[in-house]
Amino acid sequence: MRIPYAACVLCVLSLSGCGGGDFSDLQAYMDEVRARPKGEIEPLPKFQPYESFAYSAAALRSPFQPPVKIDILSGQKGSQDIKPDEARTKQFLEGFNIEVFEMVGTLANDTGSFALVSGAGGVHRVRVGDYLGRNHGRILAIDESKVDVIEIVPDGEGGWLERPRSLSLKERS
Repeated sequence: MRIPYAACVLCVLSLSGCGGGDFSDLQAYMDEVRARPKGEIEPLPKFQPYESFAYSAAALRSPFQPPVKIDILSGQKGSQDIKPDEARTKQFLEGFNIEVFEMVGTLANDTGSFALVSGAGGVHRVRVGDYLGRNHGRILAIDESKVDVIEIVPDGEGGWLERPRSLSLKERS
């Protein structure tokens, strides 16, 4: 592809018109701006150092969940003999409220029977003796329609109460 000779001549002529000329007024303005006194830049403001905050209520009931009523029979008080084992290693499902879990099925094999509970971001396999929920809930029994859990909750007077709970099988919808 050849560029016509006339187009090249036209480009050269148009660019030659940009040179030369009287720029004395522009040069005078630039000299005046350069002669002005230099301004000072303000120093950066002093920022307060960040103070970290340790959230200490993580083990308490979520304020967005309704409180669970504890039915205390007349004369029933917490026992000093009943208390959670604080020395044992916490299991993953103990970091969530028991209300978020629902039973979705059961499994059985040579090693025993398991329940499938949905919640905490997925479906989890649990067996008798595993812990579930923030109130030291231990699984006591598993059958085809429910999981029986016993929780250890404070009675408000320095003792502890055992509270039975059940996770019923979720109906298909």
